[in-house]
Amino acid sequence: MNTMDKQVKIVLKSGKDQSLRRRHPWVFSGAIKKIYGQPAEGDLVEVYDNKEEQLGTGHYQDGSIAIRMLTFGEAEVGEDLYALRVTNAWSHRRQEGLYDPGSGNTFRLVNAEGDGLPGLIIDYYNGATVIQLHSAGMFRNMDRIVAALKNLDGLPVDTIYNKSKHTLPEKPGIQPTDQLLLGERSEGEVLEHGYRFRINWERGQKTGFFIDQRENRRLLKMYAKDRKVLNMFCFSGGFSVYALGGGAALVHSVDSSGHAIDLTRENVEMNFGNIENHEAYATDAFEYMQDIDQKYDLIVLDPPAFAKHQRVLNNALQGYKRMNQKAIEQISPGGILFTFSCSQAVSRENFRKSVFAAAANTGREVRILHQMSQPADHPVSIYHPEGEYLKGLVLKID
Repeated sequence: MNTMDKQVKIVLKSGKDQSLRRRHPWVFSGAIKKIYGQPAEGDLVEVYDNKEEQLGTGHYQDGSIAIRMLTFGEAEVGEDLYALRVTNAWSHRRQEGLYDPGSGNTFRLVNAEGDGLPGLIIDYYNGATVIQLHSAGMFRNMDRIVAALKNLDGLPVDTIYNKSKHTLPEKPGIQPTDQLLLGERSEGEVLEHGYRFRINWERGQKTGFFIDQRENRRLLKMYAKDRKVLNMFCFSGGFSVYALGGGAALVHSVDSSGHAIDLTRENVEMNFGNIENHEAYATDAFEYMQDIDQKYDLIVLDPPAFAKHQRVLNNALQGYKRMNQKAIEQISPGGILFTFSCSQAVSRENFRKSVFAAAANTGREVRILHQMSQPADHPVSIYHPEGEYLKGLVLKID
């Protein structure tokens, strides 16, 4: 028996063990044949096939995804598992050179299944770590996670903020909160490839910044020189800052949120002072795109997730199609389109088909220059393709 008591045994239906044998980390409720015991939310449970062979151990939670696996086979879950995996995640980022206090001090520290900790996201912002919990099991082990963050070698941590109010379902014994666990800060300034950004993890989307677009922003900088750039769904203006840094002739930033527009203006001013070739507009993105009439020759489409669940997938794909068609129709000849989907439910193939359909409806010549994904601090387990949520295309439109 391992050092953490496991009293509940879960047996799967015949034939439902194959995904676990391929090390996929999710067990769906429909795969369960029998539960021996009464597991509470977040309990560790042992999973067996229909012939009583142990398949692994994971966190139980009432819902469609009933178990998130931590180990496979007979490997035990000890009390040091969380600290060990957080430490390993930091070692990976350190080896990749993702932390450089002089030019880049923000990155994703833990990426859920990609780091062997399903249900846990941790982002690092120049001394502040922001935690998002997506499972009861990680909620139950918050103290171990916080202790691990305080003891990371070579990574200064002065602030720990739990931002899980909207990511963790409220159930008996589980009370999702947004709260400071260490320190007093609610915001801070970070560096990304030398550019400065103001981050507010209390008010900002996700954990405060879209770290996953870091390398895609740097790619856009290569195309920005002398171009007229439209940054749709700009949030805090990341793509706008890189476009200006790349020598864009003008940049217009658009978002429906007045707070996002204020943050965009602040980030542009922090990096470039008061400049005349940037304007920001708080307005509906789809309305803004109705009649831009070849005004721009570089457009960024980085909308929020259109599909968080499979049941709305078709509507989401139609939304991507309409949005991309409008951009392709109206971009200047020779223009460059950076277009993205961050919807996990939308596969890379489905997204590309939507953009293809959009292009076909315009009759214009469209070529793919780059196919983009998330960076190295958002690793994807090869056994869990669902973790590849960010997809993007760079298109040349003639």
